[in-house]
Amino acid sequence: MKFKLIALAIIIIGAAVGYNYYTEQKEAEEVKTYDTASVVRMDLIKTVSATGTVQPRDSVEVSSKITARIKEILVSENDVVTAGQTVAILDGKDFEAKRDQAKFRLTNAEQKLTRMRRLYEIGAKSKEELEDAEYEYDTAKSLLEEAESDVAETVITAPMDGIVVGEPKTAGSMATQGSDNPTVIMRIADLSEKLVKAKVDETDIGSIRIGENATFTVDAHPNEKFAARVTKISQTDTSNSWDLDKSSSSSSSSSSSNAVIYYYVTLEAPDPNNLLLPAMTARLEIIVGEVKNALCVPIAALKTDSNGSYVEKITKPPQGQKGSDIATKIYVTVGLYGDEFVEITPISDTLNADDQVSVSYQVEQKKTSSSGGGQRRIPGGPPM
Repeated sequence: MKFKLIALAIIIIGAAVGYNYYTEQKEAEEVKTYDTASVVRMDLIKTVSATGTVQPRDSVEVSSKITARIKEILVSENDVVTAGQTVAILDGKDFEAKRDQAKFRLTNAEQKLTRMRRLYEIGAKSKEELEDAEYEYDTAKSLLEEAESDVAETVITAPMDGIVVGEPKTAGSMATQGSDNPTVIMRIADLSEKLVKAKVDETDIGSIRIGENATFTVDAHPNEKFAARVTKISQTDTSNSWDLDKSSSSSSSSSSSNAVIYYYVTLEAPDPNNLLLPAMTARLEIIVGEVKNALCVPIAALKTDSNGSYVEKITKPPQGQKGSDIATKIYVTVGLYGDEFVEITPISDTLNADDQVSVSYQVEQKKTSSSGGGQRRIPGGPPM
Protein backbone atom coordinates (compact mmCIF):
# COMPACT_ATOMS: atom_id res chain seq x y z
CA MET A 1 0.00 0.00 0.00
CA LYS A 2 2.84 2.31 0.93
CA PHE A 3 4.58 1.69 -2.40
CA LYS A 4 1.37 2.44 -4.29
CA LEU A 5 1.07 5.82 -2.56
CA ILE A 6 4.66 6.68 -3.40
CA ALA A 7 4.14 5.70 -7.03
CA LEU A 8 0.96 7.76 -7.19
CA ALA A 9 2.78 10.75 -5.72
CA ILE A 10 5.54 10.43 -8.31
CA ILE A 11 2.98 10.27 -11.10
CA ILE A 12 1.19 13.38 -9.80
CA ILE A 13 4.44 15.29 -9.42
CA GLY A 14 5.56 14.23 -12.91
CA ALA A 15 2.25 15.27 -14.39
CA ALA A 16 2.48 18.65 -12.65
CA VAL A 17 6.03 19.19 -13.91
CA GLY A 18 5.03 18.14 -17.39
CA TYR A 19 2.04 20.44 -17.35
CA ASN A 20 4.12 23.37 -16.15
CA TYR A 21 6.72 22.69 -18.86
CA TYR A 22 4.00 22.46 -21.50
CA THR A 23 2.44 25.70 -20.23
CA GLU A 24 5.78 27.49 -20.30
CA GLN A 25 6.48 26.28 -23.82
CA LYS A 26 3.02 27.36 -24.94
CA GLU A 27 3.47 30.78 -23.39
CA ALA A 28 6.91 31.06 -24.99
CA GLU A 29 5.38 30.39 -28.38
CA GLU A 30 2.82 33.13 -27.81
CA VAL A 31 5.30 35.77 -26.56
CA LYS A 32 6.36 37.63 -29.70
CA THR A 33 8.86 40.46 -30.13
CA TYR A 34 10.10 42.52 -33.08
CA ASP A 35 13.32 44.17 -34.12
CA THR A 36 12.49 47.86 -34.12
CA ALA A 37 13.83 51.26 -35.13
CA SER A 38 12.74 54.74 -34.16
CA VAL A 39 10.65 57.07 -36.26
CA VAL A 40 12.67 60.27 -36.69
CA ARG A 41 12.31 63.79 -37.98
CA MET A 42 15.20 64.80 -40.19
CA ASP A 43 16.31 66.72 -43.24
CA LEU A 44 16.29 64.17 -46.03
CA ILE A 45 18.39 64.48 -49.18
CA LYS A 46 18.31 62.31 -52.29
CA THR A 47 21.38 62.35 -54.50
CA VAL A 48 22.56 60.91 -57.81
CA SER A 49 26.19 59.83 -57.96
CA ALA A 50 28.27 60.52 -61.06
CA THR A 51 31.86 60.90 -62.18
CA GLY A 52 33.03 63.85 -64.23
CA THR A 53 36.05 65.81 -65.43
CA VAL A 54 37.06 69.33 -64.46
CA GLN A 55 37.25 71.67 -67.48
CA PRO A 56 37.86 75.38 -68.02
CA ARG A 57 34.80 77.37 -68.97
CA ASP A 58 36.42 78.44 -72.26
CA SER A 59 39.52 77.19 -74.04
CA VAL A 60 41.04 77.48 -77.49
CA GLU A 61 43.75 75.77 -79.49
CA VAL A 62 45.94 78.35 -81.17
CA SER A 63 47.03 77.25 -84.65
CA SER A 64 48.19 78.88 -87.87
CA LYS A 65 46.26 79.65 -91.04
CA ILE A 66 49.43 79.24 -93.07
CA THR A 67 52.23 76.67 -93.18
CA ALA A 68 55.50 78.12 -91.94
CA ARG A 69 58.29 77.48 -89.47
CA ILE A 70 57.88 78.98 -86.00
CA LYS A 71 60.39 81.82 -85.61
CA GLU A 72 59.67 82.88 -82.05
CA ILE A 73 57.44 81.91 -79.10
CA LEU A 74 56.77 84.92 -76.89
CA VAL A 75 54.96 83.25 -73.95
CA SER A 76 55.52 80.29 -71.64
CA GLU A 77 53.31 77.84 -69.81
CA ASN A 78 51.11 79.47 -67.12
CA ASP A 79 51.60 82.98 -68.57
CA VAL A 80 48.53 85.21 -68.44
CA VAL A 81 47.61 86.61 -71.86
CA THR A 82 45.01 89.04 -73.14
CA ALA A 83 43.02 88.98 -76.37
CA GLY A 84 45.05 90.43 -79.24
CA GLN A 85 48.43 89.95 -77.53
CA THR A 86 51.18 88.63 -79.81
CA VAL A 87 52.15 85.16 -78.58
CA ALA A 88 54.21 83.77 -81.48
CA ILE A 89 55.83 84.83 -84.75
CA LEU A 90 56.29 82.65 -87.83
CA ASP A 91 59.05 82.89 -90.39
CA GLY A 92 57.56 85.17 -93.04
CA LYS A 93 60.38 85.64 -95.57
CA ASP A 94 58.69 83.64 -98.32
CA PHE A 95 55.39 85.44 -97.77
CA GLU A 96 57.07 88.84 -97.74
CA ALA A 97 58.72 88.00 -101.07
CA LYS A 98 55.35 87.02 -102.55
CA ARG A 99 53.88 90.26 -101.25
CA ASP A 100 56.62 92.31 -102.91
CA GLN A 101 56.03 90.48 -106.19
CA ALA A 102 52.30 91.09 -105.91
CA LYS A 103 52.93 94.81 -105.33
CA PHE A 104 55.10 95.00 -108.46
CA ARG A 105 52.50 93.18 -110.53
CA LEU A 106 49.75 95.45 -109.28
CA THR A 107 51.80 98.55 -110.15
CA ASN A 108 52.31 97.29 -113.71
CA ALA A 109 48.66 96.34 -114.07
CA GLU A 110 47.57 99.77 -112.84
CA GLN A 111 49.86 101.57 -115.30
CA LYS A 112 48.66 99.38 -118.16
CA LEU A 113 45.04 100.03 -117.28
CA THR A 114 45.64 103.78 -117.22
CA ARG A 115 47.18 103.71 -120.71
CA MET A 116 44.45 101.41 -122.03
CA ARG A 117 41.72 103.78 -120.84
CA ARG A 118 43.39 106.74 -122.51
CA LEU A 119 43.77 104.85 -125.78
CA TYR A 120 40.19 103.56 -125.62
CA GLU A 121 38.88 107.08 -125.18
CA ILE A 122 40.53 108.18 -128.43
CA GLY A 123 39.43 105.01 -130.21
CA ALA A 124 42.88 103.42 -130.44
CA LYS A 125 41.89 100.35 -128.38
CA SER A 126 38.82 98.17 -128.37
CA LYS A 127 36.38 97.61 -125.53
CA GLU A 128 37.59 94.03 -125.22
CA GLU A 129 41.22 95.13 -124.75
CA LEU A 130 40.14 97.56 -122.03
CA GLU A 131 38.21 94.85 -120.22
CA ASP A 132 41.27 92.55 -120.32
CA ALA A 133 43.37 95.29 -118.72
CA GLU A 134 40.75 95.81 -116.03
CA TYR A 135 40.72 92.06 -115.35
CA GLU A 136 44.51 91.94 -114.99
CA TYR A 137 44.36 94.86 -112.57
CA ASP A 138 41.65 93.23 -110.41
CA THR A 139 43.59 89.94 -110.38
CA ALA A 140 46.81 91.66 -109.32
CA LYS A 141 44.94 93.53 -106.60
CA SER A 142 43.45 90.29 -105.23
CA LEU A 143 46.85 88.59 -105.25
CA LEU A 144 48.34 91.46 -103.27
CA GLU A 145 45.54 91.32 -100.70
CA GLU A 146 46.11 87.58 -100.33
CA ALA A 147 49.89 88.03 -99.97
CA GLU A 148 49.44 90.76 -97.37
CA SER A 149 47.01 88.54 -95.46
CA ASP A 150 49.57 85.72 -95.43
CA VAL A 151 52.23 88.08 -94.08
CA ALA A 152 49.81 89.25 -91.37
CA GLU A 153 49.17 85.62 -90.42
CA THR A 154 52.84 85.20 -89.49
CA VAL A 155 52.02 87.15 -86.33
CA ILE A 156 50.01 84.88 -84.00
CA THR A 157 47.84 86.64 -81.43
CA ALA A 158 45.80 85.36 -78.49
CA PRO A 159 42.11 85.05 -79.46
CA MET A 160 40.92 85.41 -75.83
CA ASP A 161 41.96 86.37 -72.33
CA GLY A 162 43.32 83.45 -70.37
CA ILE A 163 46.30 81.40 -69.29
CA VAL A 164 48.67 79.38 -71.44
CA VAL A 165 48.05 75.76 -70.41
CA GLY A 166 50.72 73.25 -71.27
CA GLU A 167 54.03 73.88 -73.00
CA PRO A 168 53.77 75.75 -76.33
CA LYS A 169 55.58 74.48 -79.42
CA THR A 170 59.24 75.44 -79.58
CA ALA A 171 60.85 77.84 -82.04
CA GLY A 172 62.00 75.99 -85.16
CA SER A 173 58.99 73.67 -85.24
CA MET A 174 56.89 73.61 -88.39
CA ALA A 175 53.37 74.96 -88.05
CA THR A 176 51.11 73.39 -90.64
CA GLN A 177 47.71 74.65 -91.63
CA GLY A 178 44.71 72.43 -92.25
CA SER A 179 41.10 71.92 -91.26
CA ASP A 180 41.53 68.32 -90.13
CA ASN A 181 44.80 68.19 -88.23
CA PRO A 182 46.51 71.58 -87.95
CA THR A 183 49.54 72.10 -85.70
CA VAL A 184 48.47 73.33 -82.27
CA ILE A 185 51.03 75.96 -81.33
CA MET A 186 49.63 76.44 -77.82
CA ARG A 187 46.46 76.19 -75.78
CA ILE A 188 44.87 79.08 -73.94
CA ALA A 189 42.15 78.57 -71.32
CA ASP A 190 40.01 80.81 -69.15
CA LEU A 191 40.57 79.29 -65.71
CA SER A 192 38.72 82.02 -63.83
CA GLU A 193 35.68 79.70 -63.87
CA LYS A 194 35.59 75.92 -63.92
CA LEU A 195 33.07 73.44 -65.24
CA VAL A 196 32.55 69.77 -64.49
CA LYS A 197 31.36 67.59 -67.35
CA ALA A 198 29.84 64.44 -65.86
CA LYS A 199 28.49 61.20 -67.31
CA VAL A 200 25.12 60.24 -65.79
CA ASP A 201 23.52 56.83 -66.21
CA GLU A 202 20.24 56.73 -68.15
CA THR A 203 18.44 55.37 -65.06
CA ASP A 204 19.27 58.61 -63.19
CA ILE A 205 19.19 61.26 -65.91
CA GLY A 206 15.41 61.69 -65.62
CA SER A 207 15.65 62.98 -62.04
CA ILE A 208 18.20 65.71 -62.80
CA ARG A 209 17.07 69.28 -63.52
CA ILE A 210 18.80 72.51 -64.55
CA GLY A 211 19.70 74.56 -61.48
CA GLU A 212 20.06 71.64 -59.06
CA ASN A 213 22.99 71.83 -56.66
CA ALA A 214 25.76 69.28 -56.22
CA THR A 215 28.92 68.66 -54.25
CA PHE A 216 32.04 66.86 -55.39
CA THR A 217 35.54 65.88 -54.35
CA VAL A 218 38.80 65.40 -56.24
CA ASP A 219 41.71 63.14 -55.34
CA ALA A 220 44.12 66.06 -55.14
CA HIS A 221 42.15 67.59 -52.24
CA PRO A 222 40.37 64.67 -50.53
CA ASN A 223 39.35 66.74 -47.48
CA GLU A 224 37.88 69.56 -49.56
CA LYS A 225 34.27 69.52 -50.73
CA PHE A 226 33.44 71.70 -53.73
CA ALA A 227 30.04 73.09 -54.71
CA ALA A 228 28.54 72.96 -58.20
CA ARG A 229 25.29 73.70 -60.03
CA VAL A 230 23.73 71.97 -63.04
CA THR A 231 23.75 74.29 -66.07
CA LYS A 232 23.22 71.95 -69.03
CA ILE A 233 21.83 68.48 -69.70
CA SER A 234 22.72 66.93 -73.05
CA GLN A 235 19.81 65.85 -75.24
CA THR A 236 21.77 62.94 -76.72
CA ASP A 237 23.78 60.15 -75.17
CA THR A 238 27.56 60.28 -75.11
CA SER A 239 27.98 58.01 -78.15
CA ASN A 240 24.89 59.06 -80.17
CA SER A 241 23.85 55.43 -80.19
CA TRP A 242 20.31 56.39 -81.26
CA ASP A 243 21.63 57.35 -84.72
CA LEU A 244 21.36 53.93 -86.37
CA ASP A 245 22.50 55.34 -89.74
CA LYS A 246 26.00 55.59 -88.30
CA SER A 247 26.12 51.90 -87.42
CA SER A 248 28.59 50.30 -89.81
CA SER A 249 27.68 46.69 -89.03
CA SER A 250 25.16 44.59 -87.19
CA SER A 251 27.82 43.54 -84.70
CA SER A 252 28.55 47.12 -83.67
CA SER A 253 24.82 47.76 -83.40
CA SER A 254 24.27 44.75 -81.14
CA SER A 255 27.24 45.61 -78.94
CA SER A 256 26.00 49.18 -78.49
CA SER A 257 22.56 47.93 -77.51
CA ASN A 258 24.11 46.00 -74.63
CA ALA A 259 26.24 48.92 -73.47
CA VAL A 260 25.30 51.22 -70.61
CA ILE A 261 23.88 54.52 -71.88
CA TYR A 262 25.28 57.74 -70.40
CA TYR A 263 24.36 61.40 -70.87
CA TYR A 264 26.59 64.42 -70.32
CA VAL A 265 25.60 66.84 -67.58
CA THR A 266 27.54 70.10 -67.27
CA LEU A 267 27.88 71.87 -63.91
CA GLU A 268 29.35 75.22 -62.90
CA ALA A 269 31.99 74.85 -60.20
CA PRO A 270 33.19 78.05 -58.46
CA ASP A 271 36.88 77.80 -57.59
CA PRO A 272 37.98 81.04 -55.88
CA ASN A 273 41.18 79.45 -54.52
CA ASN A 274 42.13 77.96 -57.91
CA LEU A 275 42.47 74.45 -56.49
CA LEU A 276 40.87 72.69 -59.44
CA LEU A 277 42.98 71.90 -62.47
CA PRO A 278 41.71 70.78 -65.89
CA ALA A 279 41.29 67.01 -66.30
CA MET A 280 40.92 66.30 -62.56
CA THR A 281 38.39 63.55 -61.84
CA ALA A 282 35.37 64.83 -59.91
CA ARG A 283 33.18 62.45 -57.88
CA LEU A 284 29.79 64.10 -57.75
CA GLU A 285 26.69 63.88 -55.60
CA ILE A 286 23.93 65.75 -57.43
CA ILE A 287 21.08 66.74 -55.10
CA VAL A 288 17.85 65.78 -56.89
CA GLY A 289 15.49 66.00 -53.92
CA GLU A 290 15.44 67.60 -50.47
CA VAL A 291 12.89 67.96 -47.66
CA LYS A 292 13.26 69.66 -44.28
CA ASN A 293 12.11 68.24 -40.95
CA ALA A 294 10.39 65.27 -42.60
CA LEU A 295 8.91 62.31 -40.71
CA CYS A 296 11.13 59.40 -41.74
CA VAL A 297 11.62 55.70 -41.12
CA PRO A 298 14.38 53.34 -42.25
CA ILE A 299 13.66 51.94 -45.70
CA ALA A 300 13.68 48.47 -44.10
CA ALA A 301 10.57 49.45 -42.10
CA LEU A 302 8.47 50.14 -45.20
CA LYS A 303 6.22 47.27 -46.27
CA THR A 304 3.47 46.88 -48.86
CA ASP A 305 0.34 44.83 -49.36
CA SER A 306 -2.65 45.02 -51.67
CA ASN A 307 -3.85 48.17 -49.90
CA GLY A 308 -0.62 50.10 -50.27
CA SER A 309 2.47 50.96 -48.25
CA TYR A 310 2.49 50.64 -44.47
CA VAL A 311 4.67 50.40 -41.39
CA GLU A 312 4.09 48.36 -38.26
CA LYS A 313 4.04 50.49 -35.14
CA ILE A 314 5.28 48.39 -32.23
CA THR A 315 3.95 48.85 -28.71
CA LYS A 316 5.86 46.93 -26.05
CA PRO A 317 4.28 45.68 -22.78
CA PRO A 318 4.66 47.92 -19.71
CA GLN A 319 8.05 47.67 -18.03
CA GLY A 320 8.24 44.73 -15.69
CA GLN A 321 5.31 42.93 -17.26
CA LYS A 322 5.46 39.92 -19.54
CA GLY A 323 3.66 39.74 -22.83
CA SER A 324 3.94 40.08 -26.57
CA ASP A 325 4.75 43.22 -28.54
CA ILE A 326 1.68 44.70 -30.20
CA ALA A 327 2.06 45.48 -33.90
CA THR A 328 -0.31 48.06 -35.40
CA LYS A 329 -0.39 48.38 -39.16
CA ILE A 330 -0.33 52.05 -40.20
CA TYR A 331 -0.75 52.90 -43.88
CA VAL A 332 1.39 55.75 -45.15
CA THR A 333 2.02 57.93 -48.17
CA VAL A 334 5.60 57.55 -49.32
CA GLY A 335 7.63 60.67 -50.15
CA LEU A 336 11.31 61.17 -50.85
CA TYR A 337 13.73 58.25 -50.69
CA GLY A 338 17.19 58.80 -49.26
CA ASP A 339 20.07 56.34 -49.05
CA GLU A 340 18.82 54.77 -45.78
CA PHE A 341 15.59 56.56 -44.86
CA VAL A 342 12.32 57.32 -46.59
CA GLU A 343 9.86 60.16 -45.98
CA ILE A 344 6.35 59.05 -44.94
CA THR A 345 3.01 60.66 -44.13
CA PRO A 346 0.61 58.50 -42.02
CA ILE A 347 -2.88 58.23 -43.48
CA SER A 348 -4.55 55.57 -41.33
CA ASP A 349 -3.37 56.40 -37.79
CA THR A 350 -1.02 58.64 -35.83
CA LEU A 351 2.71 58.14 -35.94
CA ASN A 352 5.17 60.42 -34.17
CA ALA A 353 8.90 60.83 -33.82
CA ASP A 354 10.46 58.31 -31.39
CA ASP A 355 7.68 55.78 -32.02
CA GLN A 356 9.05 52.31 -32.72
CA VAL A 357 8.39 50.51 -35.99
CA SER A 358 9.26 46.99 -37.05
CA VAL A 359 12.30 46.58 -39.25
CA SER A 360 12.37 42.79 -39.38
CA TYR A 361 10.25 39.69 -39.60
CA GLN A 362 8.58 38.50 -36.42
CA VAL A 363 10.80 36.70 -33.88
CA GLU A 364 9.98 34.46 -30.94
CA GLN A 365 11.32 35.00 -27.44
CA LYS A 366 11.48 32.10 -24.98
CA LYS A 367 11.13 32.75 -21.28
CA THR A 368 14.39 32.73 -19.32
CA SER A 369 14.87 29.61 -17.22
CA SER A 370 17.61 28.46 -14.84
CA SER A 371 19.41 26.88 -17.78
CA GLY A 372 19.37 30.18 -19.79
CA GLY A 373 17.44 31.36 -22.79
CA GLY A 374 17.41 33.99 -25.50
CA GLN A 375 15.91 35.07 -28.79
CA ARG A 376 15.53 33.00 -31.92
CA ARG A 377 14.79 34.36 -35.40
CA ILE A 378 12.22 32.37 -37.35
CA PRO A 379 14.01 30.58 -40.19
CA GLY A 380 13.31 31.97 -43.63
CA GLY A 381 13.05 35.64 -42.67
CA PRO A 382 15.60 37.80 -44.48
CA PRO A 383 17.94 39.82 -42.26
CA MET A 384 16.94 43.47 -42.25
